[in-house]
Amino acid sequence: MSSSSHDHPLPPPRVEEVSDGVYAYIQPDGSWWINNTGFLAGTRGVVCIDACSTERRTRDFRAAIGKVSDRPITTLVNTHHHGDHTFGNWLFPEATIVGHEGVRAQILADGIPAYRAAWSPEVEWGRMELAPPFLTFTDRVTLHSDDLRCEVRHVGHAAHTTNDSYVWIPERRLLFSGDLVFNGGTPFVLMGSVIGALNALAQLRELGAETVVPGHGEVCGPEVFDQVEGYLRFVRQTAERGRAAGLSPLDAARETDLGEWGGLLDAERIVGNLHRAYAELDGQPIGAPIDLATAVLDMITYNGGKPLSCLA
Repeated sequence: MSSSSHDHPLPPPRVEEVSDGVYAYIQPDGSWWINNTGFLAGTRGVVCIDACSTERRTRDFRAAIGKVSDRPITTLVNTHHHGDHTFGNWLFPEATIVGHEGVRAQILADGIPAYRAAWSPEVEWGRMELAPPFLTFTDRVTLHSDDLRCEVRHVGHAAHTTNDSYVWIPERRLLFSGDLVFNGGTPFVLMGSVIGALNALAQLRELGAETVVPGHGEVCGPEVFDQVEGYLRFVRQTAERGRAAGLSPLDAARETDLGEWGGLLDAERIVGNLHRAYAELDGQPIGAPIDLATAVLDMITYNGGKPLSCLA
């Protein structure tokens, strides 16, 4: 069963300067719908990396930026399409919203997704408006904050989703990974690929990052790649055993001792991850559409029939 645990109340979000003029906005505890963002405070304007899931959280993020810089927010980069990183886009009307072309396409295709109802307690989403990126790229785009070069690179294949990018600041050896990296939370690849996520980690390792701002969890170093890789290989091995035994993804999860991974937040994600791993073992292309509704219902069943925990 799910072993997710949370502190009540959660600690407040905080701004952490991770390099000169570059800030991470950390939102504890990093569980469902509670993501990290970031921003670069230049002399002429601010470049933001991702929005937040709710109107309140995004307004708080903007207020935190305002305490650091009085410059306008000129640019908002979306690392992928998930709502915890994009629902708040509409609250940046002055900014150019930048993302991979797949981010725009998926946001428009999903609309305001109904699967939000799978989480409890009832989330105060606030006002919601679709605001997909309107400056898109296919491979990479380079932004500059004053003279600081920021490379926004698409991973080139499905990983956490089908449209993941990361922000690499080579001069500072600093990486904003988006949800290619979770620190302290269970990695999630239901809408992406187990194999692709492993390949994305290999790509991130090659950068030589010294500081990593993950999509969820505390700022860390490159050692986090080992943790994420270990979990994904565990998922792959569990899927191989379960499929060979004729078990469904849900039953394979129920039969499996999570071991060292049981303490990660949102452990029920094992079920969604197994749905994706089974699809790949069945020969489906990485990132191919699968039955998301069944996977989410199976996660709820694994969670004792209770809605998944969201404290956003």
